[in-house]
Amino acid sequence: MYTASQLLDKINSHISDIRFTRTPAGLYDPIKYVLSMGGKRIRPVLMLMAYNLYKEDVSSIYDPATAIEVYHNYTLLHDDLMDRADMRRGKTTVHKVWNDNTAILSGDAMLVLAYQYMAASSSEHLKEVMDLFSLTALEICEGQQMDMNFESREDVKEEEYLEMIRLKTAVLLAASLKIGAILGGASPEDAENLYDFGMQIGVAFQLQDDLLDVYGDPAVFGKNIGGDILCNKKTYMLIKALERADRDQLEGLNHWLSATSFCPEEKISAVTELYTQIGIKAVCENKMREYYTRAMTSLGAVSVIEDKKSELKKLMKHLMYREM
Repeated sequence: MYTASQLLDKINSHISDIRFTRTPAGLYDPIKYVLSMGGKRIRPVLMLMAYNLYKEDVSSIYDPATAIEVYHNYTLLHDDLMDRADMRRGKTTVHKVWNDNTAILSGDAMLVLAYQYMAASSSEHLKEVMDLFSLTALEICEGQQMDMNFESREDVKEEEYLEMIRLKTAVLLAASLKIGAILGGASPEDAENLYDFGMQIGVAFQLQDDLLDVYGDPAVFGKNIGGDILCNKKTYMLIKALERADRDQLEGLNHWLSATSFCPEEKISAVTELYTQIGIKAVCENKMREYYTRAMTSLGAVSVIEDKKSELKKLMKHLMYREM
């Protein structure tokens, strides 16, 4: 069994060795740029870890693992364009280095490349893998549209938000694990339990991101705190705060939600203080623990010896208890 860090090194090395020989360079240079940014590579590592529960030769699925990472980065490239984001992983975003049209077209090419890499899966499991990958890609689009719809709504409910993050974030983690399991020859029951494990962890992981955007340490979190507050993003924190606030607290929240001219630091400070008064941090932490517990139950049902599951448990614990 490999450790998560060993698998990360392997997939990083493999991706860094990719050479795009097709032309024009203007299409492929942004792709090389995006992939060179690195990142945690959580999704391909999860795929390799799931495969490694059943088989040792992880190099045989480097192509589908690469597919998941290329696909994930394609979604980030288009997300950055839609959000007009300037930075990603400490580097200038593609639409800023090049332009909007290049970001769209290079992103489209990444999607095609992801399908090509995934199609290199073993012929025995090819249809099942491609069906799952296609469904996952469609669900992520659905989640993104829900997130966009929420921007113009003031009545987003908790269950709607949880469904949105399930689609937008969790399904790709779940699919990464299930594809790795399928290619490793896991039983249908094990593959489904690993899928459920990834789904629950994915929701918990996004809730953790919501929490860290308010209460995190920028040096640890990797980005500035309070971005969600400044753009009135419908996060779990805001939804639950509006639901639980008393009259005065609700008045304060609505003031900042409707304000068109303000000092950013003042808004972040005031809304964070309201969240603290309402007790939203504990509410979010409890919901995270609920999903984490479900995830561990699903992982426990996977029929391999416990020692083989220890690396998955370690990785998930690390992700779920990132420093505040």
